[in-house]
Amino acid sequence: MNWDQVQGQWKQMKGKAQEQWGELTDDELDKAAGDRQQLEGLIQQKYGKSKEAARDEVDSWLSKQP
Repeated sequence: MNWDQVQGQWKQMKGKAQEQWGELTDDELDKAAGDRQQLEGLIQQKYGKSKEAARDEVDSWLSKQP
């Protein structure tokens, strides 16, 4: 799956993102609206991760999606 597919299916993917990063709220994920940079920024803020670590987590999560 690539990020364009994630954006196109954000309503479905939002639930999977919330399973992965449980501290992210529905409102925060709604604001991200499938934008990868927004999602990475939220992960950085909520989990105190570096930009690179957040990017790696999103890459890992993305690779696990069917």
